[in-house]
Amino acid sequence: MSKLKITAKELRAIGFPESPVIPVAMSVMEKNFKHYTKEEATEILKGVLASPVEYKNDEALGMIAEKLLPKGIEGEAEISLNNTGIQFSIFGAEHIEQGAFHQMYSAAKLPVAVAGALMPDAHHGYGLPIGGVLATSNAVIPYGVGVDIGCRMCLSIFDMDAKELTNRENFFAREINEATLFGSGATFQQPAEHAVMDSEIFQSTPLLKGLQGRAWKQLGSSGSGNHFVEFGEVTITEKDKILNVNPGVYVGLLSHSGSRALGANIANHYTKIAVSKRRLPQEAKNLAWLDLNEAEGIEYWLAMNLAGDYASACHHIIHAKIAKQLGRQPIKMVENHHNFAWKEMHEGQEVIVHRKGATPAGKNVLGIIAGSMTANGFIVRGKGETASVNSASHGAGRKMSRTAAMASITHNALKEELQKHGVKLLGGGLDEAPFAYKNINDVMKPSMIIFSHTGECA
Repeated sequence: MSKLKITAKELRAIGFPESPVIPVAMSVMEKNFKHYTKEEATEILKGVLASPVEYKNDEALGMIAEKLLPKGIEGEAEISLNNTGIQFSIFGAEHIEQGAFHQMYSAAKLPVAVAGALMPDAHHGYGLPIGGVLATSNAVIPYGVGVDIGCRMCLSIFDMDAKELTNRENFFAREINEATLFGSGATFQQPAEHAVMDSEIFQSTPLLKGLQGRAWKQLGSSGSGNHFVEFGEVTITEKDKILNVNPGVYVGLLSHSGSRALGANIANHYTKIAVSKRRLPQEAKNLAWLDLNEAEGIEYWLAMNLAGDYASACHHIIHAKIAKQLGRQPIKMVENHHNFAWKEMHEGQEVIVHRKGATPAGKNVLGIIAGSMTANGFIVRGKGETASVNSASHGAGRKMSRTAAMASITHNALKEELQKHGVKLLGGGLDEAPFAYKNINDVMKPSMIIFSHTGECA
């Protein structure tokens, strides 16, 4: 029997208003009435629409009724943090700044916190630190996911002689510049085509409807900051049963970027809602959460997953354009994302795992951990470690803030460092210079401690 699928268009057709009720209704019906026919489901929805007060206490339909009833006055009291935080693992503590520790200590005291870990590339961020992993009980934290929702690494491995990178340097540089756009406001005059733009989720809320046009114009672009597209050598020393690529030296195309303006707007919108609904102490303000049983939590979850699909589509468009110009298909593509939340099992219970600047590393899950402009990256295979909540680093991690890097690194120093390593830079600022990042080898070989915090860190 096929599962029920309700669209936003169908809900509007029977009279549902342009309000947050639409994504809630879609989720509730598809989860709780998945074996009903479209006609049966429609009749149920018409009943709720006609008299929501009669359904407000219904276990499932009450969530729809709540969004149809007039809003009451909200004013929840401040939520206290727990006196003792959950235990969490710290990997490579000697390489992590104090600001990241403080943020993780606050996250560990949240009433919804279940498990956590701090990766060796961790540094201070907003909400969760970059490199922070937090598992929660039926709650999602927009700033625990981050602003660049679904930011990811994508690697295409081509069976080509790596010497071509030097012999045809201008060709490869041209292909990067023609395949994508860089810069926070960059848009295409002729948008690409991809099925993600036809998602019904874009029509589910006024916010997403308003973002769809710009998202289309940015589809396939790469953003700014530490986002990049690059060619390089991929060296496989032995055949791995999961990666399944023979030993050798190949040409690799690696990209790193996320969901562009779409993700940023979703993050900011739902963080404001979370902060207004759950008033936390100032030090934990940006860790405000949305319950996945409430309308706003359902909306955010749908929007977050849409942004993740959109980010993936951007990479696939770039890689497809370049593969076409190279005249061959990759023998392997490896892709993984961070700045996201997943429903996973942890020690026998379903939790929401936030990985902000951390790579999924479940058993045999492939991923990429990048270095810097001059340092090697790594293709990795997850071990499925409970202590790390099935997570790993996502890169070398910053050891200098962007401001500090701009103030202390010179253009000549950057130029000399790149020449020393045979790197041709097509674009990028001093804030992304190799000196601003930790040693990737230190990040890849961390020691671990288990930490439980009850006070403030000196």
